[in-house]
Amino acid sequence: MRLVRPPPPPPVCGAVGAAAECGGAGMWRALRGGGRRWRHHSAITVTNEPILEFKPGSPERAALQKALADLKGKTEAIPCVIGGEEVWTPTVRYQLSPFNHAHKVAKFCYASKELINKAINAALAARKEWDLKPVQDRAQIFLKAADMLSGPRRAEVLAKTMIGQGKTVIQAEIDAAAELIDFFRFNAKYALELEKSQPISVDISTNSMVYRGLEGFVAAVSPFNFTAIGGNLAGAPALMGNVVLWKPSDTALLSSYAVYKILLEAGLPPNVVQFVPADGPVFGDTVTSSEHLCGLNFTGSVPTFKRLWKQVSENLDHYRNFPRLAGECGGKNFHLVHSSADVGSVVNGTLRSAFEYGGQKCSACSRLYAPASLWPQIKEKLLEEHGKIKVGDPTQDFGTFFSAVIDDKSFARIKKWIEHAKKSPNLTILAGGGCDDSVGYFIEPCIVESKDPQDPIMKEEIFGPILTVYVYPEERYKEVLELIDTTTPYGLTGAVFAQEKRIIEEARSFLRNAAGNFYINDKSTGSVVAQQPFGGSRISGTNDKPGGPHYILRWTSPQAIKETHVPLTDWRYAYMQ
Repeated sequence: MRLVRPPPPPPVCGAVGAAAECGGAGMWRALRGGGRRWRHHSAITVTNEPILEFKPGSPERAALQKALADLKGKTEAIPCVIGGEEVWTPTVRYQLSPFNHAHKVAKFCYASKELINKAINAALAARKEWDLKPVQDRAQIFLKAADMLSGPRRAEVLAKTMIGQGKTVIQAEIDAAAELIDFFRFNAKYALELEKSQPISVDISTNSMVYRGLEGFVAAVSPFNFTAIGGNLAGAPALMGNVVLWKPSDTALLSSYAVYKILLEAGLPPNVVQFVPADGPVFGDTVTSSEHLCGLNFTGSVPTFKRLWKQVSENLDHYRNFPRLAGECGGKNFHLVHSSADVGSVVNGTLRSAFEYGGQKCSACSRLYAPASLWPQIKEKLLEEHGKIKVGDPTQDFGTFFSAVIDDKSFARIKKWIEHAKKSPNLTILAGGGCDDSVGYFIEPCIVESKDPQDPIMKEEIFGPILTVYVYPEERYKEVLELIDTTTPYGLTGAVFAQEKRIIEEARSFLRNAAGNFYINDKSTGSVVAQQPFGGSRISGTNDKPGGPHYILRWTSPQAIKETHVPLTDWRYAYMQ
């Protein structure tokens, strides 16, 4: 390929009004020169998807309410999709709505070991052709899917996320719409830019880099708490030329299947991503025992990721390649308050971080360190605002701040922590903590004060609406920095609230390894694709930063190619003469 003329100015994607243009033929004429191909392809310009407000009377609110009404009382049948065919097995399961567990929102089945192996073979059969497809063509599929999510399919995916995963309208919007659209668009942009990233050439030879997919298949294991994560765990490797087995969460089947169908409708070939609901251990055992496993893209619990990592290590002699392991495993995230902090920002940011989506975000704040001098003000305002939080059915009352936790297992686990708080002499429940699973898995937002900064409630991940506060003497501020850094083995997110620049810089330096996403005078949640690429280290994960430009490199196996244009006339070197 050779550069025949400069490319036209790149289009802009991201705004709702411009999305159709970005996904249409006009963009691809710009990218590919109306049929001409270049050595270096132009990139596209994208922006973050606008977050809709769903105000009363707005078209987006009307569309969402209709989509919610269409799902009321209905159960969607969701098969395994193997080799492009829908398959049912005898192992039938149901996804229940968290806030109304009498409503079975989805009926699905588990793939057996034999069916998972069939999915592996189907994926491998499609690998070569998919990997050889130009990145522009692969990117076009994901840009089209983003356009569909931004427009005609937005209400459907939001409604299925709300009913199936118990999200409020805004939490569904920032996840299943905005973040997923951003993942698809920015990953496409980054893939096209990566294609442009080429080594230098010299007069006698031309050098190039080919960004191949990995040789084998990638297993994508996604969680319940973000529809967008499922789409990205399967989508990012597929974009880069890989074939994928996607195991969605049992408690997010409804929305995950909707995303999968949108990808197929956007042009994703059927065998590139196999949709494989399965029992976790059966799926893990089967994929890790295949010689063709080349990658694992995981979000979930620490024990599960450790189990999979150990299985991979035990099978290293069996694999054709060293599998790429990428994992995000949660955190015990902190808000550190200095005496110079703005109290309003602390209270409002902490309430949002700790209790939005019932604390079921891996980035949610679950430990607050407050100075004794500010604690009376913080406590008063915290309890006052806590009393205004409404917990309920997010589909019937848009004034709901958060809804039920995801299932009976989560409910039981969180309830045990509240019982621990009631019994422990070191802990005092300041507000909330009521539990009721008669209709849905409802837990009131709970604020706990701890006299002991090393109590288990300050150390272990809860993944529920519990915030624990430790009040520290102001003169021991530097000791608290050490405490935050060493109390837990996690390192995902954290925030410092302070107005003094010296204090902020000191916290940034001391807590350098305590958080992969560090916030200053802002809550520990709410990372935005391309603005705050997300991930942490320690036992929070491998910190591959999905949402950033480097993430897609995890799913490529680059090949450097040198082509020499002049004959080699002698095997001897000049110094030998």
